[in-house]
Amino acid sequence: MIKIPYTKPFLSCQAQIALLKSRGMIFANEAKALHLLENISYHRLSAYWHPLLADKQNHIFKSGANFETIFNLYKFDRELRKLIISELEKIEVAIRSKMTYVMSLSYNAFWMEDTSLFSNMTMYQATLAKIEEELSRTDDDLIVSFKTTYTNPLPPSFMLLEITSFGILLRLYNNFLPRRAKKDIAAIFGLSDSVFASWLHSIVNPNHTFRQKLKELFAKYPTIDVKAMGFPSNWQNEPLWELPSG
Repeated sequence: MIKIPYTKPFLSCQAQIALLKSRGMIFANEAKALHLLENISYHRLSAYWHPLLADKQNHIFKSGANFETIFNLYKFDRELRKLIISELEKIEVAIRSKMTYVMSLSYNAFWMEDTSLFSNMTMYQATLAKIEEELSRTDDDLIVSFKTTYTNPLPPSFMLLEITSFGILLRLYNNFLPRRAKKDIAAIFGLSDSVFASWLHSIVNPNHTFRQKLKELFAKYPTIDVKAMGFPSNWQNEPLWELPSG
């Protein structure tokens, strides 16, 4: 493909509205649309009107396409992101805590320095290097205090796992040699160790309220096309979503 220079002029928000109208978009409240374009940006919102294009090459909208529907999609996506991020944070905190507790109770608080607990030494050394790199960058008060007080090369795991990335946790878990440790950690979340290893980025807490919150979010935005999001027909009747929440 032959590349060409980008020559499209930058348009004012008023000109952006005029362009969208010329392509078939309907505006119920142009003043509000102008405010939103000024504060969110044309480029960011353009991702949400793509499904409403009848002619994607020439950017012509379907009949009845309106700016309010697009902003509704934007608000839904924003709330969905917040919901997912909130749940993932809870999962990550729980995994850090449970992994530290199980391994420290079974071995000791410095179990990460015990090479006999890991199956792949190449992976272990690479993971340890990452841990040491993150340790050198942290300004966590407890770790700074530990380093100035004690001679140990690494702080105890209950401190260290709080400042390492989630990727480090995954590497450590996947490289554990003791099958019992893996099973004990996974069992806390009601899973087998093999399933837990593949579901670490999923919702594993059986008492979470995510299902109910997601249903409420869809109810709040009834015009959202869940099929376009990859949800199957009658998704809410699948066993996963029918389990009691809360």
